Amino acid sequence: MTDTNKTFRIIFMGTPDFSVPALQALIDGPDEMVAVITQPDRPKGRSKKRIPPPVKMLAESAGIPVLQPTRIRTPEFVEELRFYEPDLIVVAAYGRILPPSILDLPPLGCINIHGSLLPRHRGAAPIQWAILSGDKEAGVTIMQMDEGMDTGAILLPAAIPVEEDETAGSLFTKLSALGGTALMEALDLLREDKLHPTIQDDSLATEAGPLKKENGAIDWTLSSRTIHCLIRGMDPWPTAYSFLDGKRFRFFAPQLTDDRNNSGLEAGSIISADRNGLLLATGDGALLIREIQPEGKKRMRVEAYLCGQSLASGQKFLPQQ
Repeated sequence: MTDTNKTFRIIFMGTPDFSVPALQALIDGPDEMVAVITQPDRPKGRSKKRIPPPVKMLAESAGIPVLQPTRIRTPEFVEELRFYEPDLIVVAAYGRILPPSILDLPPLGCINIHGSLLPRHRGAAPIQWAILSGDKEAGVTIMQMDEGMDTGAILLPAAIPVEEDETAGSLFTKLSALGGTALMEALDLLREDKLHPTIQDDSLATEAGPLKKENGAIDWTLSSRTIHCLIRGMDPWPTAYSFLDGKRFRFFAPQLTDDRNNSGLEAGSIISADRNGLLLATGDGALLIREIQPEGKKRMRVEAYLCGQSLASGQKFLPQQ
């Protein structure tokens, strides 16, 4: 007989904003939060003031012990974890790969909230790559961790549709909340012995490696839809960009359109610029850009930029300076 009233002693490992809804759900839930492990405080801004991770701030406000090790593979740290006698370790965007000594420590193992529908988009930037790849559906996977990179057994997937104007930023917020909900559902199933692992099909796996600033350079000879996905997937970081007269312009809020490049202008050229936005030639037609960030300025609507500056038909944006 299963014990639906059973509670677990849980250690939570997480660092950024993505982890916060999951930790909050655990705090509000029936289980005992015995410790939180997060990355060390990092210097930020011009002042280089050390800022605590979002997870640390939430844990401290809830009175949960917080550990911020610089190294997690030492015998001393593993023994420190053992002191808390966890039944389970829950991980959400902690930022480091766990060694076997930690994976094998709790009786119920370690489970992770991964920001994709595994085996698709294994890696550090699954949410961005869901947009970049033009996925119609995204989600989170509660998974049993092993020594591989997101290769463990699937315990519970949860999916949502990707909207036409979805950005990596907006999807991040949605999946962060979904992760907390899915985690609590998984723990309830675990209590009832109904959480059954499904081995991933490695043949369906795709990689979602970390993004770099140079990944945002726009090749305007690509299709409108591909560029549309690039701009949304790079928003808010590292952003998609091109150069005009040696100055960098960042692009946001793209819109697919039925407009065509009937003028014969080269890809990257301005077809028109007005209060509706910036219509640019692409490899297979045209793409409307509604917001830009000129070099040294804030993000703004194209209409606002045109109040003080001009963009003429035929001017061409280039991927590099």
